Amino acid sequence: PIKSFEFSFCLRQNENRYTPVITVVEAKNENIMSGLGQCAAEMIASRIFNEQEGTNLARIYGVVTSRNIWKFIKLEGNALYVDLEDYSIKEISKIIGILCSMIEQKA
Repeated sequence: PIKSFEFSFCLRQNENRYTPVITVVEAKNENIMSGLGQCAAEMIASRIFNEQEGTNLARIYGVVTSRNIWKFIKLEGNALYVDLEDYSIKEISKIIGILCSMIEQKA
């Protein structure tokens, strides 16, 4: 069983319970694709952690960002879905909307 793992950053649904919903990974040198593997691994670790804590979420989400560019990922069952679109920080309202949908498990 996984007892500890490191998140680059983690968002949870409930402030009273540690249930990882979204993992956020910083991409180095503006290379978003380079962060996808790390993000996917952290998403799987989040799902395992949640299951060990008795919380089964239908989806775990991931974000890879360079601060200027944002890429969104979804882990549902054994399938990993990568949004084909990259979002610019100039689209901040769209980015916040996607993050809110992820927290609500609606994305």
